Amino acid sequence: MEIRFADRMQHLKASDIREILKLTARPEVISFAGGLPATESFPVEDIAAAVHACCDQDGASVLQYSTTEGDPQLRAAIATRMNRLRGTAVTPERILITSGAQQGLDLSAKLFLDRGSTVLCESPTYLAALNAFKVYEPRLVAVSTDDDGMRPEALAHALRTEPDVRLVYVIPDSQNPSGRTWTLDRRRALVELAADAGVVVLEDSPYGEIRFDGAPLPAVASVADGRGTVVYLGTFSKVFCPGMRLGWVAGPTAVVQKYVLLKQSADLHTSTLSQRIAARYLASNDLDANVARVIEIYRERRDVMLDALDTHFPADASWTRPQGGLFVWVELPRGIDARKLLERALERDVAFVPGAAFFPEPGHDNTMRLNFSAMPPDRIREGVRRLAEVLDEMLAEAPAVTNASA
Repeated sequence: MEIRFADRMQHLKASDIREILKLTARPEVISFAGGLPATESFPVEDIAAAVHACCDQDGASVLQYSTTEGDPQLRAAIATRMNRLRGTAVTPERILITSGAQQGLDLSAKLFLDRGSTVLCESPTYLAALNAFKVYEPRLVAVSTDDDGMRPEALAHALRTEPDVRLVYVIPDSQNPSGRTWTLDRRRALVELAADAGVVVLEDSPYGEIRFDGAPLPAVASVADGRGTVVYLGTFSKVFCPGMRLGWVAGPTAVVQKYVLLKQSADLHTSTLSQRIAARYLASNDLDANVARVIEIYRERRDVMLDALDTHFPADASWTRPQGGLFVWVELPRGIDARKLLERALERDVAFVPGAAFFPEPGHDNTMRLNFSAMPPDRIREGVRRLAEVLDEMLAEAPAVTNASA
């Protein structure tokens, strides 16, 4: 029989990142592809102790259904942490626990988007956010972005001229994929422009605590200080462990209540056991110390990757120098297709993500995202050397291809 799928399915395709990760399962592959935290950063023994404490002291209740909003202790701990580190003033009642920040993106799309409505985003932006939004068939419009964030004049123009703008989606801290961090002035401009236009800002902040250089910057939700509507998406995946799938939405009470209704129909609630384990861990351990350890590991790996790029990549390539996070964004010489580079790099057991998938519009084929968090320094050096070797070969072949075409 012919199976009839919903019309929206024609707009969806497999995530480039998830597909590439299938090719990197072999241990010999040097993978710069995923946004994977370093496994050695996971506090395994402390988590094991929290698991035992939950089972011994809370008993069967940790295996029972829970409220949609989430564990009260965990929500209180998140509110305290956000207010201390990100400059916000949220209360536990304004927080909803989600199954990773990715669920927060999906619920945000359900809540705000209709077919044909517009989402403004950075250029480039997070691939999995684009995929989450596409399910609801909006218009995705990239706003001109530089190393300091969205250009205010470009954002103002888009807010003024694009039809039915519902969201401005941003990753202001060590952005995925570019590694860029917005300046304080750009954060303020975003809040003012969005508030004047009556448009919600969706602030995705997985990397806000992973900062290598300079003083910490306040969240956009903090800068807003009650002006306009900012919805903040947080996660423990990058500073604690991703396998527990714990994220959260923080926003105005009336907005969060709408998220709760949508989550009730999606999965009832996030894992009771995972929430209790995290709450126990936060009550008994120093997450700040673990984050500091993560930062030291990633700072060294970032520095090694940047040094290797400086040493081996051609002068007409360029790349970002991230202040934090997990990624370096590379623009290859014109005429180099990153997908073709990937095909040849995989033959030498090196993987990365071509950059074109991070844009809502076609083009940008000469870009690539490199992750530095998951590989140790010696493998980073060797992987970048192999990539440069393949790139040099492609550049050497380019004149012959041009002459043959002529």
